[in-house]
Amino acid sequence: MHDVLVALFVMTAGLTTSGVVANAYRLLVAKAEQARGRALYLAVMVVAGPSVLFDNAARARRKKECSTIAFGLATAVSFYWSLALGIFVVELALAL
Repeated sequence: MHDVLVALFVMTAGLTTSGVVANAYRLLVAKAEQARGRALYLAVMVVAGPSVLFDNAARARRKKECSTIAFGLATAVSFYWSLALGIFVVELALAL
């Protein structure tokens, strides 16, 4: 049971980091600057991706634009990506 709780904690840390980075990027970068900063956008999406993916999947599901299977797959990918990101974040925090 301890390992499951640690995995959930790490996944939550990754999803939280993703959400913070995604919202900070949305606040700081204007739409006109997104076209010029394609490399910055891609670098931010590596970290912000799980939050953005889950948000887009939830929005599409509410509008009935995707199936339950597609939503489940997007959710699973988002959570797995959050787990990988969370491992990196927790390891970085423990190293400091």
